[in-house]
Amino acid sequence: MIFKLVGDGRPYPEHGLSHREWAQIPPRQVRLDTLITTKAVLDLHSLLAKDSTFYGDLFPHVVQWRGEFYLEDGLHRALRSALHQRSVLHARVLDLPSEG
Repeated sequence: MIFKLVGDGRPYPEHGLSHREWAQIPPRQVRLDTLITTKAVLDLHSLLAKDSTFYGDLFPHVVQWRGEFYLEDGLHRALRSALHQRSVLHARVLDLPSEG
């Protein structure tokens, strides 16, 4: 098993962070088997591209909400880590408070 669950969509509320705001969050290690994906489909061109992170953040974006870790951006990076037999990756983690 690579991920905890393959999801399709974001169950958490909209956080509204811009790319610049994400860049302010320091990366930390996250275990791949704790992540729930928010995309069920992966583009193989993105996975196999040598420059796939050239135009985006080097670190995946993860939202921690209600005790779960949702992989919001960086699915191809996470899968590439798994293919290299790594169990963790460095990601920017936003701790989103539960409402209520």
